[in-house]
Amino acid sequence: MTLTLIDRARRTDHVTDRGLIDKGTADAGAAPEKTPDAAPGSAPRRATGREADGLAVASFVLGLIGLLVFNLLLGPTAIVMALLALARRTRRPGRAYLGLALGVADLVVLAVLVTVNGTVAWDLAG
Repeated sequence: MTLTLIDRARRTDHVTDRGLIDKGTADAGAAPEKTPDAAPGSAPRRATGREADGLAVASFVLGLIGLLVFNLLLGPTAIVMALLALARRTRRPGRAYLGLALGVADLVVLAVLVTVNGTVAWDLAG
């Protein structure tokens, strides 16, 4: 008995005009395909979707941490990262919106702390 492993990322299936499926594998040493609008001699474009997803997750995490510490620094950072992720059309817009909301909440908590205590630090002792 033989076990065959198929690398699905390298496998290509093409449908011809007659409806037949031509199955083959891509050449492992082939250069990445160039886009028609790419300038000659330019490097292939990076996937901005992954970067935008990373920005969305980072804004969510920074906004969440910012509720407890470093409101002044992490709140605006979370807001900027969330807006960048949304501008780059992330596949995780929910996380980007949560990061944006948590960044704004960080600034609201900071404003409340400054108004109540007159300081930017937590005072749990009373």
